[in-house]
Formats: sequence, structure tokens, C-alpha cells
Amino acid sequence: MPKFTTLLFFISICLLEACKKDNPPPTVSFYVKHFQVDGLPQKANYNGVSLTPQIVVSFSAPVNRSSVVGQIVLAGNSVIPLTLSYSNSDSTVSITTVNPLQALTNYQFVILPNVLSSSNHRLSSSLSINIVTAVDPTPKFPTISDTALVTLVQQQTFKYFYNFAEPNSGMARERDTSGDLVTTGGSGFGLMALIVGVQRNFITRPQGIAQFNKIISFLETANRFHGAWPHWMNGTTGAVIPFGTQDDGADLVETSFMVQGLLTVRQYLTPSDTVGNNLINRINKLWWAVEFDWFRQNNQQTLYWHWSPNYNWSSNMQINGYDEALVVYLLAAGSPTHTIPASVYQQGWALNGSIKNGKSFYNYPLPVGQDYGGPLFFTHYSFLGFNPHTTDAYANYWTQNQNHALINYSYCVANPKNYAGYGANCWGLTASDNPAGYDAQSPTNDNGTITPTAAISSMPYTPTQSMNAIKYFYYTLGDRMWGTYGFHDAFNISQAWTATSYLAIDQGPIVVMIENYRTQLLWNLFMSCPEVQAAKAKLGFN
Repeated sequence: MPKFTTLLFFISICLLEACKKDNPPPTVSFYVKHFQVDGLPQKANYNGVSLTPQIVVSFSAPVNRSSVVGQIVLAGNSVIPLTLSYSNSDSTVSITTVNPLQALTNYQFVILPNVLSSSNHRLSSSLSINIVTAVDPTPKFPTISDTALVTLVQQQTFKYFYNFAEPNSGMARERDTSGDLVTTGGSGFGLMALIVGVQRNFITRPQGIAQFNKIISFLETANRFHGAWPHWMNGTTGAVIPFGTQDDGADLVETSFMVQGLLTVRQYLTPSDTVGNNLINRINKLWWAVEFDWFRQNNQQTLYWHWSPNYNWSSNMQINGYDEALVVYLLAAGSPTHTIPASVYQQGWALNGSIKNGKSFYNYPLPVGQDYGGPLFFTHYSFLGFNPHTTDAYANYWTQNQNHALINYSYCVANPKNYAGYGANCWGLTASDNPAGYDAQSPTNDNGTITPTAAISSMPYTPTQSMNAIKYFYYTLGDRMWGTYGFHDAFNISQAWTATSYLAIDQGPIVVMIENYRTQLLWNLFMSCPEVQAAKAKLGFN
């Protein structure tokens, strides 16, 4: 049992035993009138409490000092030594800690009912409040230039896709505890991160080429369904690992994220080089084999996300906008072998214009999508390669993505739910781990969890706000958040929780979108694909 849980259990037993004492003194007239923590009025939970808190408790009558010993307790991983002082004829007790508390830590403050008044009346009821301490603002690492810091973030995060790649396949593990389970979409992001690694000299070009070859070789023999890969695979055997009961076959969205990465690699390779030309031809075969048109399910005017060899179309999940899947329709329209007509984009993705929003949030107009924009990965996944400086009948996608990021930032600054930590330097809501599991956090689904990839991967859209967030995550929270593969997945200051995990789909956009901000490298490569240019013309993008 964890130490903190053990202490809470001990305190609970003390409360029960205190209530069972024989012949208790009268309790009616003696009670806690009010209390404060750091000057804040009474409530059940306090967040952002100072490391040297001032707790003041006012009783309805003077207390018997000798009865207080051992009955006022502050507990974290251990019982905290306290100093008590008395005022107001002993009816007010001021409590301070002998030593500073730990930052971002959960504590329980308890007054047990055996406290007596000076006239020997027992406390009518116990008091229990939860305290979460504030962030320690002391810099955790030496200050370096902003340029050096973003390079460091890219290099450390890149290690997830190179040093930590699944050894047989070269693919990205779903998360750092996934063993030989690899992810298709996250590996597509990883291919783009590998390009950055070569360009930034994190690895040599021959090392990058070798890793490309390993991944492509795996993809050629792995399970495919009408040309599409599943969401998860075994990195040793290439066999599908079901993502869900009926999701044991093709995943067209994850496949499109992979194809986005493969095409970007193809454009990066040198056709005149023998090895490069070989890889280019093999990438083309993989890409041409994806039967986008078949995923219309009998020529409907939409695309479907899943197909299962065991459950057929039972998932019945259409790929409709607006979310992270714009690149699916772009690739489907540009496919030289299994293309779709523009009407499938207009009716399936754009829902005949129903994806339009047009409202403003925090004074930022949102052309398409749900109110407040949704989780920030909508601005990242499809736009790792697809340059958002483009417009169609529904949106200017630069305006869409920039305003989506600014709405997310503004919401965190406004902090309408009063979560601890939120502010101008600490923002970013998107899909990630959280204290209860995994969810897509957003302004309309906010549980107090900040995810570094949200703010960092938005750097092309919000360079100043994203840079401030990077510095806060690194310098202020770095003792908790910075690790072997960059920033851990997420944190929740209100609950004194920090993830220990890394996720491929969160790490990949960090490397790629920082680079797009710095050089537009991945945008330039992907947009140089003739198939992408053909799709843009077909779908009415300017």
C-alpha cells in the first residue's frame, strides 16, 4: 500500500476510534467555526498551496491545549511536524510546518474529534481537507538559448523513434510500455521525425536510410486489408493486434498517417541514388496498394474508418469532418490507383458544408469544426505534412488552426474551472493520458490535465505562447516532466499527478511541428508530391 494511502487509512482509523470512546464529553457547543489556508476561505480542497502554508482554525470556544497534541495532523508521505500557536484566548489556532512541504504533492489536513474545549467539551465533528502544494518555481536546469532549447526538445523526443524503436520492425511502439506492440499512425509520424533527425545531425544519413529500409521492409510483409494496415501490429510478426473487439483489421485513418510519412520520406530520398531509388519504388507500391475507393463501402459518398475480416463493416464508422482526418481524403483524392471523386470529399468529409462553424470564441473566429475547436491534435496530425497555408470552400486552414490554438490558449488563461497551474505559460489541451486513464481533453472536456504536445506542436501557429510553454515545462516542471524521451505525456497540477508515460502519437508531432516552424521542411517535402498537388486541384484547394 503506498505511503500516502497508508497514512490516510491510519487517520481514518483514528477518526473511527475517537468516535467510539466511552462516556464522551458533551459535544453540542464546541465546533470549528471557520478555517483558512494561506488566507483563502474554507473549502474541502485547496490547490496551489504554498510550500510553507499558513493554516488558521477558529473554534467556537477556547481549546484545551493539552488535548490538541496528536489531534491536529498534516500527512503526506509521512506525518508532517507542525508548530501550533494560539490567540483569541486560545479559540484560534495557527498552524505552520516546521519544514517546507514538497512541491506538487497531495497532503491531508485533519482535526480529530478528541480535541477538547477549555470547559472539557469534545469537538462535535472532525475536520478533513485536501491540500495540493504549488509548483516550485526554481529553475530545474541551467538556462540556455531558446534556439538551443527547441533543438534539445527535438533531439530528446526524437530518441523515442530511433533509440526506442521496436528493434525488429523499426516501428514506433504505441507507448513506452508496449513491448512489441507497434502503432501504424505513430510510426508514420516517426518516419517524419527520422527525416528531422538526419537534417539536424542527430543521426547520420546512412543511419536514417537504414531505419527507413527496416520500416518499409516490415510494412511490406505485415498484415494488410485491401492495402490498409491495422491500428496496431506485432513488431516481430507483423500480425494485427486488435485495437478493439471489432477493430481487428484495416484502419484507414492510421494508414493515411503512415502514407503521409512514407510520401514525405519518398520526396526526401535521392532518385539517382541506387538505395534511394529502390526505397522510392517500394514506397510507391505500398501507397498504390491502399484501396481508398473500396473504403467507400459499395460506392457511398463517404469513406469508412474500419474494415474487419471477421466483422466486415460492423464498426460502421464514417470519416466525417471536422477532426484529425483531413489527410485521408486528400490522399484518397490523389491516389493514382484507387482514387475517389471530389463529391466524396464534399458530401462525406464536408457534409455538404455542415462542417462550417463561423462562430467566435475569445474573439477568434473558427471557420469549421466544433465549438472551441476540440482537442488540439486536430491542428497537428493531418498538418504534419499538409501545409495549412491553403484554402478551400470551407476554410482558410491557417486561420482555422491558428485560431483553434489561440482559443485553446485563451481558455487555459481564462481558466473558468479554476484548475491549479493553468495560465499563460501552462496551457494545452489535447488527447493524452490523464489521472483517470486516457481521454481527448479540450475546452469542452477539461479535467485539469495539461499535455505538452498540445502547446509545443502548435508552435507554427502560436510561436510566442508555445515557446513560453516549452520554457515552463522544461525549467519549472523539468524535474518531473523531462525524461529519456523528452517531456512525459501529461500532468495535472490540481491532482498532483504527473504521467510517467510516453506516447508515439504525442511525441511525433513535437519533433515535426517544431521543424515546420523552423524550416517548413516536412511541409515542403509532402507538398512537393505531385499526387498532393493533383488532390488539391481536384478538391478545390488554393
